[in-house]
Amino acid sequence: MKAVAGTAPGGRLAAALESPIVGMSPWIIFSVLVGPGRFELAVGLALAVSVALLIAARMLCRGTSLKILEVSDVVFFAVLAAVGAASSPGTHAWLETYAGEISNLALVVIAFGSMAVRVPFTVQYGRERVSPEYWKSREFLRINYVITGVWGAAFLVAAVAGGFGDLVLHNADNLWTAWIIQIAAIVTALSFTEWYPQVVRSRKGTGEPPPPVRNLLIPLAGLIIPVGVVSLIFDAAASWFGVGLIFIGIILARAINKDAEMTPPSAGHPRRGRSNRRL
Repeated sequence: MKAVAGTAPGGRLAAALESPIVGMSPWIIFSVLVGPGRFELAVGLALAVSVALLIAARMLCRGTSLKILEVSDVVFFAVLAAVGAASSPGTHAWLETYAGEISNLALVVIAFGSMAVRVPFTVQYGRERVSPEYWKSREFLRINYVITGVWGAAFLVAAVAGGFGDLVLHNADNLWTAWIIQIAAIVTALSFTEWYPQVVRSRKGTGEPPPPVRNLLIPLAGLIIPVGVVSLIFDAAASWFGVGLIFIGIILARAINKDAEMTPPSAGHPRRGRSNRRL
């Protein structure tokens, strides 16, 4: 099978730069960090990461296309940084409170907007990883539409959670709305991005075993215990709720470990390739 042309040898770093997850990292960083007193830190770090990723991608992945997300990263955070620097104290305070929701909604628009024009933004990354003859295949397009939609939904959840904390609870730093719910949504999308393509390939009859559901649940299960502990430490909920989360997390971890021990070694570990891989 013919390999994809234009992917320069850059080892694992070059491979990482061809992932939409890396392209969304500036948005994730900004969404998690921004808040009262942290606007400059959040936007500065997000802009620096955006520029660094754009430069690294052009240097290590020569011949690959310029991505919608790469350009959006730099433009959005550069404009936001400029507005923040030139804003009045009142506008600056407003940005500190609502910039997280603005960034989340911006990525929602990018995700669903790219789907509306029939170029889901993950397609550009996917084309770097499969041979050209698969670019218009139904399976390839379905994978990218679904993954792009999941990311759009994840950031919509994050925007709604942040907006609820700001507008209803009047607490921009509420542990649940500003951190836990938003991080859980992002982790879900991250996990799904790795899991779903394997599901589609296994259904296509490539010989790859279907990935176990536990591969999708492990990252989420790993959040439950820390969330319970944090909830108890910061008194973010009733004590019984925090203890219950820890108890549920332990049970889920044991169940997942038991399921892994009972699964044949080959299950859930499909063969992996890169530029010449099939769907």
